[in-house]
Amino acid sequence: MGTPHNAAERGEIASTVLMPGDPLRAKYIADTYLEDARCFNTVRNMLGYTGTYKGREISVMGGGMGMPSVGIYTYELYHRYEVEAIIRIGSAGALRDDIQLKDVVIGMGACTDSNYAAQYQLPGTFAPIADYGLLEKAVNTARAQGVSVKVGNILSSDIFYNDDDEVNAKWRKMGVMAVEMEAAALYMNAARVGKKALCMLTISDHLFRQESISASERQSGFGQMMEIALETAVEMAKQP
Repeated sequence: MGTPHNAAERGEIASTVLMPGDPLRAKYIADTYLEDARCFNTVRNMLGYTGTYKGREISVMGGGMGMPSVGIYTYELYHRYEVEAIIRIGSAGALRDDIQLKDVVIGMGACTDSNYAAQYQLPGTFAPIADYGLLEKAVNTARAQGVSVKVGNILSSDIFYNDDDEVNAKWRKMGVMAVEMEAAALYMNAARVGKKALCMLTISDHLFRQESISASERQSGFGQMMEIALETAVEMAKQP
């Protein structure tokens, strides 16, 4: 039985899911990389597909923009569909000078300005982090492909247009690599249920230089990141 946000039945979604924010990017990945891809969800046009890649069953589904949206979809995947691992693949704005357009960045940790963790009523500040096994597989896969990735802290922000003009400089001075809007909620959902999560990003613009890539490249580009994520998912699928 489906949910209010996902029409899939149990068994229609693989144990490892790639999750771009844009549902059209999910369709692009299914059309380009997966064999025998079948659509399991069209509710709210948040497209989801399951197919095979190098003989292993993998799903890809859009997660939307922001932590409230990705929080819903990842919660349901972990809790209702018995998904074990979710790899977010998306775009980010660079903060540091050593990061360039189209660089692949992996979020080992996700700082946030969100109040998402308040629901857990913790007696301190929770540090959302990636699953080390997924992280290690992704880094090793990138090295095997000859791709240099940057691994470290990212920022998951609730605010795209921030009234504080200095906010990015404040995170930058703490060594935060880049800004996106979803990873912290994904990492917290995974931690709460004892499952796996990872966030991989391609740099689409630089917040301290007037540099950006086009909207069409955001939708269908990012090939290196997608291939690293797919190979990582294959390695996950090999585990018993």
